[in-house]
Amino acid sequence: MGAAYFYHLTRRPLPETLRMLLGKARGAGWRVVVRGPDRAGLEALDRALWLGPEEEFLAHGLADGARDALQPVLLTEGSDLANGAQCLMLVQGAEVQAEEVRALERVCVLFDGDDPAALDRARGQWRSLTGAGVSAQYWSEESGRWEKKAEA
Repeated sequence: MGAAYFYHLTRRPLPETLRMLLGKARGAGWRVVVRGPDRAGLEALDRALWLGPEEEFLAHGLADGARDALQPVLLTEGSDLANGAQCLMLVQGAEVQAEEVRALERVCVLFDGDDPAALDRARGQWRSLTGAGVSAQYWSEESGRWEKKAEA
C-alpha cells in the first residue's frame, strides 16, 4: 500500500526539487511518471531536466513517443503508467485518486507555496486522500532544508 508525500515548495524552484526527488526515486530502483495538467508545462519541465547539471542527469522522455514503456521517467498529462511506474509525481496541480496511491509505492505532490490556488488545491488533495485512509506526509523546506511537518 502506497503513501502520498506532499512537498511544499518555498525556496527551490520546481525543476530543482523535481530533479532531487526523481534522483531519490530512481536510486530506490523505481520507474516514475511525472503527471502535469498540460503539455506546455511538461515540455518546460522536460527542457529544464535536460539542462540540469550533468552530475544530476536523469534519462526521461515526454509521453506519446514510441519508447514510452522504456522510459525510466515519463512526463505525461495522462493517467496511464505506460512505463510500469512504481512512483507518481504530481506537478502544477495534477490530480490523483486514492486508488492510484494505494497501487503505487509512492505518490509525491509538489506544490508552489507562493501560489494561494496551489495551496488550496494541495490542502484539498490532503483532505481527500487522508479521508480515504491513505497514509500521507507533509514536507516543508521553509527552514532551508526539507523537514517532515505532519503525518496522517
